[in-house]
Amino acid sequence: MSDSDEDAPALSAHTLAALQDFYRDTSSSSASDQFTVGAVGEDWSLSQFWYSDETAAQLAEEAVREAGEGGRIACVSAPSVYQKLKQGSVSGSDRVSAVVLEYDRRFSTYGEDFLFYDYNEPLALSNAPPQSFDFVIADPPYLSEECLTKVAQTVKYLSKGKMLLCTGAIMEKVAKELLDMKMCSFLPKHNKNLSNEFRCFVNYPSRLL
Repeated sequence: MSDSDEDAPALSAHTLAALQDFYRDTSSSSASDQFTVGAVGEDWSLSQFWYSDETAAQLAEEAVREAGEGGRIACVSAPSVYQKLKQGSVSGSDRVSAVVLEYDRRFSTYGEDFLFYDYNEPLALSNAPPQSFDFVIADPPYLSEECLTKVAQTVKYLSKGKMLLCTGAIMEKVAKELLDMKMCSFLPKHNKNLSNEFRCFVNYPSRLL
């Protein structure tokens, strides 16, 4: 052993244990932070407007409740709900699985949970078999009949039955015609106030009604 080795300070067992706890907590915090609503910033050029934390939580709770034990949830252009499901803060979220269908490839950091999605090609879903999700929530990126019509094709393709749609109140008639949906009394909110009245629609008996 050299003189320099003898002079090197040694950490006590207590200090080593404290350091291990610190690094463990830091690693856990980093994993949790990536699922924070807003961890990926809004890109207004892609018509991205994230839900408030409270709204994301309520929609995630609805998804868990309706998907059931072992259920599969698809979040179509609704990354805030996916993030809330993955945080582990919603009761029962550990008993379901979820994927996010998004055009924005920044969400590819979520690995196999990310499915690239372009609403202009509503059925280009090679990694998602038909009728493979117990619950589908969708938030069309644009407030137009053309966009909703294409997203509706995606939702019907993916869903086993239960579907929830978040869009402008002015789309109520189209949502009824395309997906036989009713408007809920629940009022979703965003981190930034939108000029258009925003509502939720469902095709099943929901607490949100």
